[in-house]
Amino acid sequence: MHSSKKLISIIMSVTLLLAMILPSASAASQEGPAIAIPKSKIQSYVEAMQPGWNLGNTFDATGVDETSWGNPRVTKQLIKHIASQGYKSIRIPITWDHRMGEAPDYTIDPAFLDRVEEVVDWSLDAGLYVMINLHHDSWLWVNRMGSEHDVVLARYNAAWTQIAERFKNESKKLSFESINEPRFSDGWGGNGEDNFAMLHELNASFHEIVRASGGNNSERPLVLPTLETNANQDRLDALVDTFAGLNDPNLIATVHYYGFWPFSVNIAGFTRFNEETKNDIVQTFDRVYTTLVAKGIPVILGEYGLLGFDKNTGTIEQGEKLKFFEYLLHYIQERGITHMLWDNGQHLDRSQLKWNDPQLHGMLKASWKGRSATAETDLIYLAKGEKTQDAVIKLELNGNRLTALRHNGKTLRKGTDYSVEGDILTVKASLLSKLTASGAYGENAELTADFNKGEDWMFDVIVYSTPELQNTAGTTSDFSIPTAFNGDRLATMEAVYAAGGNAGPQNWTSFKEFAYAFSPSYDTNEIKLTQNFFNEVNDGEVVLTFHFWSGKIVEYTVTKTGTTIVGAVAE
Repeated sequence: MHSSKKLISIIMSVTLLLAMILPSASAASQEGPAIAIPKSKIQSYVEAMQPGWNLGNTFDATGVDETSWGNPRVTKQLIKHIASQGYKSIRIPITWDHRMGEAPDYTIDPAFLDRVEEVVDWSLDAGLYVMINLHHDSWLWVNRMGSEHDVVLARYNAAWTQIAERFKNESKKLSFESINEPRFSDGWGGNGEDNFAMLHELNASFHEIVRASGGNNSERPLVLPTLETNANQDRLDALVDTFAGLNDPNLIATVHYYGFWPFSVNIAGFTRFNEETKNDIVQTFDRVYTTLVAKGIPVILGEYGLLGFDKNTGTIEQGEKLKFFEYLLHYIQERGITHMLWDNGQHLDRSQLKWNDPQLHGMLKASWKGRSATAETDLIYLAKGEKTQDAVIKLELNGNRLTALRHNGKTLRKGTDYSVEGDILTVKASLLSKLTASGAYGENAELTADFNKGEDWMFDVIVYSTPELQNTAGTTSDFSIPTAFNGDRLATMEAVYAAGGNAGPQNWTSFKEFAYAFSPSYDTNEIKLTQNFFNEVNDGEVVLTFHFWSGKIVEYTVTKTGTTIVGAVAE
């Protein structure tokens, strides 16, 4: 995956519409099938890889070198740091396309192969399990297999022949993944027996080449993906057939998961980790467990994350994303599936070796060992100038219990500052009044809820009043609405034509995609409407409805005439 790759909105639009029509899983279904993880050497191998991390947007970059997509050159210090953070495995995505010569030999650049070997050896020396693959080759040239079968297969075989030869004497803690997210069309959503047959041919050829190459490759763990590394039932069934045909005890299956698409990118009003988003996790990994794990085929979730992170990690509200990751890791770990975090640079600052979001990293790390408590929200909004009320918040304890509530490291007084009854936390108005005595807009305090186990949960205490937007003018390529946020934060935006009908991209919904169609800037006090948005807006008047996390709703109109845009506060 990388920032320009997941062009799947049309497919997922259909998926969402079906999800809205079909009944969601019941609460009982969330228990899933009875869990029993078959024991085998290869299952134990996969479990020893838990958890894993992706060295994304590095050797998979399609530019001149490993830094061409914005990440610094890989150092031994970086690899050691990953190991020190508790990760047990590293996936090193590699694009070989522009590092290969012409037919018939397709010789890989020896200097590049040396560099990959250097980083593989650093990783093994750090005690990590390692996975290498063919990465963006999947959509750069392998996807033409249907029309250029012999050429694609010859090039693919040449790549794996050289890779297998170079690494055949490495530790068996190095695994090979046949190909990343294989597809046989320019877009996503390819189906049919032809696609399954081509993937089977690639996987079988890969298996034959590696096993015949000698050394440790005779028993090296090999990782085989489903079509597009998607977990739909037909793709899982097709991979089961491949495993049966190869009949090799050292094979591992892999899929990827980036969440229920509307939540993952914040579109169609899916701003919260709701039941539909949760059920998508349940249904996806129940299929994976039942079809693969329960039948003795171990599974690695080779990439996971949220698609909105490709734009920025603020696309999904902090507390909602934390709930997503907490539940996801709990559910898949319970089913014996090893996970590998996709990190293309948005999580770990590789120059400073610091996590960009320590709270998210803390939740992930705590989830490796057990469940953490969460809450229905991490935001406590207090309207400026109005009488302060108690904040009543439902906790999702997940088997834990609240032990303390703190502010700036100081333990607050139970019964006076807050109370707890079962799963209901009440933060007293008297405390909130003290914390917001300055009356300043925005976050006035952060409260930390401590639990007996797992990660802490944070509450932002925020003073706000209704945001105020101003009239303005601009063009389709440069249009921002001056906005006094007044302490509030934007959740989503709707767009409809004044004459009727949804406006803008993905017009099956009035709610537009966060950071694709619009984006707030709290530093510059504006809401930007993007060229992407206006590209799919007809001339005329469009009514925008901005939904804020406080619950406030503000309307605004924009009028498009060619490339000219005029914005006005709704009357």
